[in-house]
Amino acid sequence: MQINGGVRFCEQGMKASIRAMHVQSEIIGMINENVTGFDKVGFQRREPVVSSFTEYIGVHGLSSTVDDQVGRIMASKNPLDITMANKGYFQIQTLEGVQLTRDGRFKLDKDGNLLNLEDNPVLSDAGMPIKLPVLPDNPQQVVVNTRGKISVYDKESNQLITAGNLGIVDANGMAVLNPDVKQGYNEYSNVSLQTEFMAVKPVVRNFEANRQIFMIENSNLQRVISQLGSVS
Repeated sequence: MQINGGVRFCEQGMKASIRAMHVQSEIIGMINENVTGFDKVGFQRREPVVSSFTEYIGVHGLSSTVDDQVGRIMASKNPLDITMANKGYFQIQTLEGVQLTRDGRFKLDKDGNLLNLEDNPVLSDAGMPIKLPVLPDNPQQVVVNTRGKISVYDKESNQLITAGNLGIVDANGMAVLNPDVKQGYNEYSNVSLQTEFMAVKPVVRNFEANRQIFMIENSNLQRVISQLGSVS
């Protein structure tokens, strides 16, 4: 006795080409988003992930992953601009919960709370919003060391007072022991325009190929319908 097994799949070419164009449009959208985020602080590029059955199930087989490589680090004139030379994320308290970000452009409110540009509190390694014990006369009096310890100069005691430690974690929420924090720097995106332009070329070619197949199938279908109409 012989047992044969396998998966057989057969469908119209128009459906397959439409599904393929849909997938390729989504991939092009990801690449366009990467290009748009080239000059954004803290932006991390998205890498499309195509599963083995994407050609059968369409966009449901398409996902993406975040490239967590460190981006371009550039000096800033603001001492409250903070970045990391190693992988990791700052923790920000928002209305939707704690969010992770590489964007370290921070500021102080009138009460000494450390906030991001959207006025959301920056969290410490204890999970609490960071508030300076002394309101500095200017941001230059705030000092952040390489491990994320924040201190502020107290002119009355003429010394630095610890305000807390930045809560820096990895993508899984685990504390990063050596984030290599840099004060007075911004990290721009890790997007390489050359890489994105090279990646989009085969996707566009595949899209055009499927578009041509769709047009041929559509033309053949119209011809058949026209012939059937003339016969009847």
